This record gives sequence, C-alpha cells and structure tokens, in this order.
Amino acid sequence: MNQLHIPLESTKLDNGLRVVISPDRTAPVATLGVYYNIGFRLEPRGRSGFAHLFEHMMFQGSEHAGKMMHIKLINSSGGVLNGSTHYDVTNYYESIPSNALERVLWLEADRMRALKVDDENLRNQRDVVKEEVRVNVLNQPYGGFPWLDLPPVAFRNWPNAHNFYGDFADLDAATLDDVQQFFYTYYSPSNAVLLMIGDVTPDEGFTLARRYFGSIPAGPPPPTADVSEASFEGLRRGEVEEKFGTLPAFAVGYRAPERRKPDWYALAMLDHALHGGRAGRVYRRLVLEQQIAVDTAGGIHYPVGDLFDYNGPTLLVSRVLHKPEYSSDQALEAYDAVIDAVCQQGIEQDELEQVKVKFRSEYVSSLEGGQGASIPRYGLMHYLACFTLFDNDPSLVNSILGGFLQVTREQVREAAQRYLDPKRRAIVFRQPTRTGVAA
Repeated sequence: MNQLHIPLESTKLDNGLRVVISPDRTAPVATLGVYYNIGFRLEPRGRSGFAHLFEHMMFQGSEHAGKMMHIKLINSSGGVLNGSTHYDVTNYYESIPSNALERVLWLEADRMRALKVDDENLRNQRDVVKEEVRVNVLNQPYGGFPWLDLPPVAFRNWPNAHNFYGDFADLDAATLDDVQQFFYTYYSPSNAVLLMIGDVTPDEGFTLARRYFGSIPAGPPPPTADVSEASFEGLRRGEVEEKFGTLPAFAVGYRAPERRKPDWYALAMLDHALHGGRAGRVYRRLVLEQQIAVDTAGGIHYPVGDLFDYNGPTLLVSRVLHKPEYSSDQALEAYDAVIDAVCQQGIEQDELEQVKVKFRSEYVSSLEGGQGASIPRYGLMHYLACFTLFDNDPSLVNSILGGFLQVTREQVREAAQRYLDPKRRAIVFRQPTRTGVAA
C-alpha cells in the first residue's frame, strides 16, 4: 500500500500563520512545533551564523515570560523541549501532557510576538554559540566533516557555500539593531507554521491558535534568498587538515535533483542501494569485501538532513574513512568502481524491491519516532512542517511514498548516469597531520 492515512487538517490565519493539526487520542500527550522558514542558507550575507544564534536567543525570555521561564514552565508540566537549525528552517518544539497545551501555545506566541532581544542576551548567547562551535566542531576529530567542508568546494553561490555556523567576525560585529532586525524580518507569523500532533482535536487546536497567535502582526514578507546555482561542471577538489583523527578520509558530493522531480525519486532509491548501512554497496564493497575502508556513510542531504527537509541545491554525499596503508587515490579508485558499476549496470530488480521495502519501513518508522526518543512523532511533525513550508501541501505526508515505490530499474540507471558523473562532482580529502600517518 503506497498511500498512508494519517489524519490531518490545516488552515491559515489572517496574519499568514499556517496551522496544521494531526489528532491522535490514544494517549494524553501532545507534540507542538513552530517552524520558521529561516535556516543556515537563508541568512543574509554579513549575517552568517544568525540563524543558529537565534535558535539560542529564542530561549532567553519574552515580554511576559522571563529568562528561563519558558523552559521551567514546560519542565514543570512534565514536558520536554528543544530547537534546531536546518538549511531552510529553524524549529522549536515541545512534547507535553495535553492538559498543558494551552500554556505552551501561550509561551510560543509570546516569544513570536515579543522576544526579549537585548544587549545582555546578545552577548551571552553569542559567546555560547562560539564556544559550542569550538567544543563540538573545531576541537573534535573530523569536526564539520563533511557538512562544513564540502559546500564551499561544491557550490559557488554564497548562501549554499558559506560556513553555516557563522564566521566569528560576523557574530562579533553583530549589533543589537542587527539582531532585532533579523527577528522582525524572519520570525513573523507569515513566515511560520504551527503544528499540533496528538491529543488535540482540530476544532480545539484552531481555536487556541487563533486565540494566542491571531493578533500577532503579520509583518512584511522576508526577502527571497537567491539560492540558485549554475550547472555543476568540472571536478572540484579541496583538502582539509585533520588535527585529531588518525585515519585519512574523503567525501564526494554530487549535485542532487530538485525535490519532487522525477529524478529525485529515482536517485533516492539508488542512494539507499549505495548507502543503506552495512547492506549498502559502498560499505559492503569497501569495508567488508576489500577491507580498504573502516567506515562509510552517506545520502542525499547527508548528514545535515534528509530527502524531505531541503528546499534548494544540495548534494548526494559519500563519506569514507580508509586505512592509512592505502593512499587517497587508491581508496577513491575503489569507491569509483562501485559508482561506475551502478552507472553502467544499474541495480537488479530484487535489490530494488528490497530497497523499496526498507525505504517504506524507514519512512513509516520515522513518522512514529521521536527526537532522541523524547519527542513522540517528531518525524511526523518535521515532515508536515517541510511539506507545508516548501510545497504548501501537508497532505504529501500521506501520498509521497507512491513516487518512490513506483520507480523502475531503468529510471534508477538513468538517474545514476545523469547525476553520478565523475567529471561533475566535488571531493574533499581530510588528511591527518599527525606524524607517521600515510597520506
């Protein structure tokens, strides 16, 4: 069966806020999310890192809820909360007992209406962000590999190519006026979607949404970022020093198709054949059979997202850590043999059918699953938000599977030949700087 039957209803308030509700009365729990159509690549030039900075700023208090009050009120209600920044969205979400739903809607509306943006919060959170990048990226083995290393090699347009964590100089230069302007530009109802999933009826949810969000001014539409890229021509190569790890590595990026185009469905099936864990062709050939690599991973929009949460140019990525006794060229040659095989021969019908079964299972599982097991149905919330903001159609969550499950062997082979061209790709080599390690 290619069609799911997840109940959902949606509407748009007068101020432009889209509201999507998926009722599930099996347990007295609700998941609530607010997604803003601003992410890493949509932040303006000179404001690199602002999207991530604002993920932190949004927890620093609002007009009627002081600093830390948002977190304290949700935790004291028995709920959990978090937020995250992606390429094209930033989200804030809570899982709560359903009797606390109205309280959380009030909190989310208060910070959408009147976030507390002052010098103290800006200084504190700017330092928090910089320290987070130092600890979690700059001083970690293979930190930022390949999600910070590949884009500046693969892309030419600044929105797609810049350091998404932000240039520290841009963060340091940010004034209070800059940050307030960013908030008023991107954190408006007309640039957002509100989602309620679980123990709430559509009538109740829409009534509460109008009560708490309906009077927030729509604000002017944010500027449209130009994220277009010229056609990908030529081989683009880069090298990065690895200061902490001991294994050489490389990452290969091919331009992925635009979402919901025919090749997008076909390449997704090929992606799963190549990168489907230990059963994937890349891992099986390089790690298990040839024993050249010690680990491989990859995918479309890997590792910063998945098939459904990008709305602009992205890459199909393969990441390979290989043994130091093999040169980078030798390891790359072994990888290229795997890619060449699927370009020339495609994949067998039984392999395609296995991929489809696994893809469907993983998709359904992701809708049920939580974020760190703490946010039930996080995946459903996330996909509903992306289908609403990018496609203006949340019901795609029920129908999108059909396009993948109808893909043929010939479509897979044609997509491989179109997109996995060794003369049109980006490669980044990550070489250890420690002595005694082969290049």
